Amino acid sequence: MANLRSDTSRVTSELSACGSHLTIRVYGPFNFNLHRDFLDSYSSLPQPPTRFSIDLAEATHLDSAALGMLLLLRDHCFGAEVEVPSDAVTLLNANEHVATILEVSNFDQLFDIR
Repeated sequence: MANLRSDTSRVTSELSACGSHLTIRVYGPFNFNLHRDFLDSYSSLPQPPTRFSIDLAEATHLDSAALGMLLLLRDHCFGAEVEVPSDAVTLLNANEHVATILEVSNFDQLFDIR
């Protein structure tokens, strides 16, 4: 797996050896300040993976910009496809606060949340 991370980045990404699965990790508040880093973590890949995991274990908060970024990731990867596989984008390890924000926003309808 290739780990794409700088020491100061609050967003890291790790591509599986076969290139089919990308894991993105967010550290601290997930907000508009991370827009460029989050976008760069998946948009610069030559071939888009078929599965994505967003690890929120270290995310302390999500705001509306973060929710929008998650939707943009989904749209970027799957375009106008009506039937996106249920496990195509998985949100992992959210703390209670972050999980509540995802639940209130009905993101469980669009993402696999574990």
